[in-house]
Amino acid sequence: MEAVMPGVAHKLIQSHLVSGEMVPGAEIGLRIDQTLTQDATGTLVMLELEAMELDRARTQLSVQYVDHNLLQTDEKNADDHRFLRSACRRWGIWYSKAGNGVSHPTHMQRFGVPGTTMVGSDSHTPAAGSLGMLAIGVGGLEVAMAIAGQPLHLVMPEIWGVRLTGELPHWVSAKDVILEMLRRHGVSGGRGRIIEYHGPGLAGLTAMDRHVIANMGAELGATTTVFPADDAVRAFLRAQDREDAFTEIVADAGTTYDVDEEIDLSTLEPLIARPSSPGNVVPVREVVGEPIGQVVIGSSANPGLRDFAVAAAMVKDRQTHSGVSFDVNPTSRELLQDLTKMGATFDLISAGARIHQSGCMGCIGMGQAPASGSNSLRTMPRNFPGRSGAREDSVWLCSPETAAASALAGVITDPREWAATEDVTYPVLDLPERASVNTAMLEPPLDAAEAADVELVKGPNITALPEFDPLPERLEGPVLIKVGDDVSTDEISPAGARALPFRSNIPALAEFVFDQIDPDYTARARAQSGPHLVLAGDNYGQGSSREHAAIAPRYLGLRAVVAKSFARIHWQNLANFGILALELVDPADYDRVETDDVLAVEGLTTALAAGPELTVHNVTRDEDYPVRHRLSARQVEMVVAGGLIPVLRART
Repeated sequence: MEAVMPGVAHKLIQSHLVSGEMVPGAEIGLRIDQTLTQDATGTLVMLELEAMELDRARTQLSVQYVDHNLLQTDEKNADDHRFLRSACRRWGIWYSKAGNGVSHPTHMQRFGVPGTTMVGSDSHTPAAGSLGMLAIGVGGLEVAMAIAGQPLHLVMPEIWGVRLTGELPHWVSAKDVILEMLRRHGVSGGRGRIIEYHGPGLAGLTAMDRHVIANMGAELGATTTVFPADDAVRAFLRAQDREDAFTEIVADAGTTYDVDEEIDLSTLEPLIARPSSPGNVVPVREVVGEPIGQVVIGSSANPGLRDFAVAAAMVKDRQTHSGVSFDVNPTSRELLQDLTKMGATFDLISAGARIHQSGCMGCIGMGQAPASGSNSLRTMPRNFPGRSGAREDSVWLCSPETAAASALAGVITDPREWAATEDVTYPVLDLPERASVNTAMLEPPLDAAEAADVELVKGPNITALPEFDPLPERLEGPVLIKVGDDVSTDEISPAGARALPFRSNIPALAEFVFDQIDPDYTARARAQSGPHLVLAGDNYGQGSSREHAAIAPRYLGLRAVVAKSFARIHWQNLANFGILALELVDPADYDRVETDDVLAVEGLTTALAAGPELTVHNVTRDEDYPVRHRLSARQVEMVVAGGLIPVLRART
């Protein structure tokens, strides 16, 4: 049932609606005010802008951050940083230099504006919902389209209202709120929904606390998360010397939601996600005593000054366990300055912390890989297999309080037990009222006249986008790999220091496709003389928004994925690059198909245009399976043409 009185999400959508109706399941188009790109995905966005022959960015504001691929063990990452800067100068985009900060909290500090819309080529873009923005993670090609002034098309989600009551107990923080949501609903529970938090419990959550919750709404599979723009948001913007950007946006009295839920914050306890899924959540008390070899504090999932300061207060005048590597990734230069002014940086270093540069770092497997056979506790958003940079990793996700207590003890520790044993009260933090605003590493856009003369600077690792042919009328090929439920884009096209430096070189990146699951996939795909298919379980393509997980397999000949269900962003990315996403009508048919079975679909152009129902024929077993697609007429045109770029070229 549609909301009778508009909540925050409905107000944001309604004010930016350019096509369609706000009915769950219908395709809508939204005007986009801002875009966010980061270096792991932004290189392709800039190459796409070049392919589109864009003259200048047509958004209110676009920002390119360099925060993921910061290790410069050779020239590849440094070359990409230089390319990105030249592209920003060419198209009128802000450029945030390496070391300035992680995109999401830095954008929140410097550019977030309540009431605006934003798309980002990073799945954690919804973190900006903490300010009362409608911020959605999408594939890079859709960001490029938004930069070019085109609307974002998506399926209108249901609105999931989560009412918060009570106050968080000591030793429980915002990370435990989103872990509780994941404990209840798993990694696909938010699919097809926008989560809107409301209720009296919001009064105890700062804007940066809300960032923690909105950021990891992506792990639920939600389209985005929104909070009201209220006094907490005003206070945050005031601390950033940007109070003039504040606009109040709150739900109307009597708002109703498509789905309702309630969390009494006072009943929560410290929680932890076991390896290797953000949805594998249990109370910390159930796993105390597990030995650990590493603790990492940082990332966009716990980026606030409070998150680092509480850990510093806990380890002050103490020494972390000798068997633990205690790693701290400041999320921005601003935060590092504030921590240093407070004396918290000294406390962390004195306790044995290794202070790394401001960026995503270990979250994306760019350094800080854990030792083999050891547990790593992290305040990060994801623990998919291999994401840490170690193939056989064991990563747990927890709050800064649980991380700090465990770093001191050398085993997983409930911070409440640690406090009782040490006779410690919950830290009272004296946080500054004004942040150390530092814009020195933010380069504003050039004016149009100067920008027109800028040439793109491309290193040898930056290649052109591959040319993709149209979908054949008859698609026939083998199932080259069969995968299970909840396969992430990290497992399709891996993160980490081995693969990510090739993010702007698709032929080289293709060598890593499905490497975590089947190291022989790429060689077998290259040996095929024609197209091939992938068979998958539920929630295929969860996690990162990186479109490389569609482009690289497409480059190797992938033309269709048959699955029980798809994660939203990857489903859209498949269509963007001409890969047909088909859902099994009967999930039991998944068990009837094996690797190397040859599947065929006849009369694709006519069948796709006629409706959502198709039939896949198993040539090997002489069986038929009913399938359906969820493509709009606009998306059908894209898939048939071989992707969105061929469609755009045909129109020019």
